[in-house]
Amino acid sequence: MTARTDKPHEIVERTLELSRADGCVVIADEHSTANLRWAGNALTTNGVTRGRTLTVIATVDGKEGTASGVVSRSAVTAGELESLVRAAEAAAHGAGPAEDANPLVTGVPESPDFTDAPAETSSAVFTDFAPALGESFARARAGGRELYGFANHELVSTYLATSAGLRLRHDQPNGTLELNAKSPDRTRSAWAGRSTRDFKDVDPAAMDAELARRLGWAERRIELPAGRYETLLPPTAVADLLIYQMWSAAARDAAEGRTVFSRTGGGTRVGERLSELPLTLRSDPHEPGLETAPFVVAHASGDDASVFDNGLPLEATEWIRGGELKHLTATRHSAGLTGLPVTPSIGNLILDGGSDRSLEEMVANTERGLLLTCLWYIREVDPATLLLTGLTRDGVYLVENGEVAGEVNNFRFNESPVDLLGRATEAGRTEKTLPREWSDWFTRAAMPPVRVPDFNMSSVSQGV
Repeated sequence: MTARTDKPHEIVERTLELSRADGCVVIADEHSTANLRWAGNALTTNGVTRGRTLTVIATVDGKEGTASGVVSRSAVTAGELESLVRAAEAAAHGAGPAEDANPLVTGVPESPDFTDAPAETSSAVFTDFAPALGESFARARAGGRELYGFANHELVSTYLATSAGLRLRHDQPNGTLELNAKSPDRTRSAWAGRSTRDFKDVDPAAMDAELARRLGWAERRIELPAGRYETLLPPTAVADLLIYQMWSAAARDAAEGRTVFSRTGGGTRVGERLSELPLTLRSDPHEPGLETAPFVVAHASGDDASVFDNGLPLEATEWIRGGELKHLTATRHSAGLTGLPVTPSIGNLILDGGSDRSLEEMVANTERGLLLTCLWYIREVDPATLLLTGLTRDGVYLVENGEVAGEVNNFRFNESPVDLLGRATEAGRTEKTLPREWSDWFTRAAMPPVRVPDFNMSSVSQGV
């Protein structure tokens, strides 16, 4: 038997049978991808891949506590299972007691499709999309612009089984589309991205029309110095900032005084008001169009995850409600340390509570300000304030009297997303969006455009 023919549920059952540890968690991730790439108004490559990753988590009880060992391998066959299990057990025996040790999760009903074959994607996912893309190539060519980009679709079937009796399964589709339009001399560039589950809700013609309009705006070039400007952040930029904020919202780190969510004098800022706008930042594994695993899948332990929590059911969670900080990410272990509720990370993020205004309507209501396309190369400067730095990219536009006057130079920015929430004066209509910076790791987001009266453009950037 090979990794291509072994049934995943049989693999995880056989792995559990081989275990000699006091506890065992097995995670099989069956993944398949299909992709298209293009450049200069022509397809360049396409392909389909398939693979498997098997993770074994062994737990060993001792006088001083329970230790854990984690080993992951790709393309594992039935004949290689025992060596994988022994390696995880050896890692557990060689480790000290796990700080986050807890009893393995029990009492979660078995997934009814646990023994079914894994879901798989194929090039058929592009059946309607590819011809529409070809038509966009023709329009772009006639309009004197070049289209570059890629479309990627992934399906991951996760099988999670434990010695405590859990048998869980989740199928996760994930699609991304990134389209970049350039002028023939490459001096003007515009970007648009979309997140999708099946490529049935993306329209390359509409995206190309949007990019053509932006390239037209860029025909007039305006140089501006660094400074603080009223700025309209589109949903993709808001997503990039708030995803990083979520990744920095571990309850334990905050309680220990190490993050922006630490309260001066001790404790956390849970209960404090972060924004005067009635904004709610939330996650929900059952959010329509942004569905994600309804249980914890942890391949390793860290500040915001614990391998002992694998299989723990996930529920809709409000991180910020009506502008007030309500929850930080907490495992069972960190919840016990901080006295906060158990609120594990969830694989999507939604910000709502703004008006029904579109970004275009917000532009029309701007006397003078900047309109961004997206952010890039975001890095943390100071965890205590969550100060981030990064670059604007693929189009920054000056808005005057409700209309785009032209394209300005790019900037480096220095801002904290927490501070931005506090200074924001308007949020518009929430819509699904693709974060540009974090799209390799996090794609399921819905955000509104946000108006900030004094966004800090700290220096001029020479990037396009």
